[in-house]
Order: sequence, then C-alpha cells, then structure tokens
Amino acid sequence: MTRRLFVLPVAVLLLATACATPPKPPPPTSRDVIVLLPDDQGKTGAIVVSSAGVERLLDRPGQTVTVDAGSPPGLPTVMPGQEVLTIYGPALAALPKPPARFILYFEHDSVVLTVKSRALLVKVLETIRDRAPVDVSVVGHTDTVGKKEYNYALSMKRAMAVASILQGKGIDPSVLDITSHGKDNPLVPTGDQVPEPRNRRVEITIR
Repeated sequence: MTRRLFVLPVAVLLLATACATPPKPPPPTSRDVIVLLPDDQGKTGAIVVSSAGVERLLDRPGQTVTVDAGSPPGLPTVMPGQEVLTIYGPALAALPKPPARFILYFEHDSVVLTVKSRALLVKVLETIRDRAPVDVSVVGHTDTVGKKEYNYALSMKRAMAVASILQGKGIDPSVLDITSHGKDNPLVPTGDQVPEPRNRRVEITIR
C-alpha cells in the first residue's frame, strides 16, 4: 500500500506535465520609425513626435526617431543621405510630383505679357509636356485700380490670353481650367485704387 501511494503522485505529475501547453510567445512590439525628409526644393520644416508624455523635435534633414508602442520616443539621430535613399528611395520615387507654379505678369490695363513673362512661357510649356497627362489651372488677376466688374473682366481676358497661347503651342484645351479673380486676391496686399505691377498677373498651377 505504501509503495502505491508513493507512485501515484508521480504518475499524476507526469501526466500533468505531458498535458501542459507551452506558453505562447509575447506578441511582437509595434515600432515606428519617423524620418524627416526635405521637399523637392531641399527645404525642411519641423515636426514634433510625441509618445508616453515625451516629445522629440525633428528639424533637420534626415533626422530620425524610433518609437515603440506605449514607450517614449528615443533620442533623435541623423540618418545618412545614402541610407535614406536605400531604404526610402523607391517609395519617394513613386510619389506624385508636387504642383509646379508659375506667375506671368502683364502690362498696365492690358492683356500683353511683360518681356520676362513671355520668356517664362517656354518653361511653362516644357513642364506641362513633361508631366502629361496634367491638370492646368490658369487664374487671372488685376491690381486694385478700377471698378470690381471691370477688373474681373480684365483678369478673365488675361487668363484667356494665356490659355490661347498654350493651346496655340499644342496644349489640349481639355486640361485647362480657366478662372478669374479680378482684384479680390492680390499677390501684394494694397489699398483700393493702388497700381501694383505684381498684382497684374496670371497664376498657372500644373498638377
């Protein structure tokens, strides 16, 4: 009897061990890596990365910080440019190009472009053709001299004049969105009835 009582707990222990389920491994920790990249002009803004009550400022090109879920962000470091290209180059190349913007200026109370603006048309046309297919916004403006109705009509004539030039160079009219703002949105804020050459313009945005 004594021998049986001694063996039974061992058998139960072995059975329990054989039936025990191994513990599940902990789920992988979520980790984010934030990298501050310059825009297409090489300019960099700044961002604040915040987690678990701690903030990190990123304000230099290539600056990076790692954040584990529920933990404070680590100390910022700078990722070498070549490493940025190796890791993120394909994704960056797949991004659409940012809009290209041009401003064409006009003579006073006229739909005649200034000499410099006529020369800039070459670059406008090259950009449209390079990015095709595109949407092209052509918006006419005036300075604040004259009545509102007159300036609205004048700025529309300026926009139409530029659109006509583009179409004459082979640009499909269906990609052009032509509008007029008159004197309502000056590039250089002035009082009413103030002549300002920089406000006599057509703004072109190519997307």
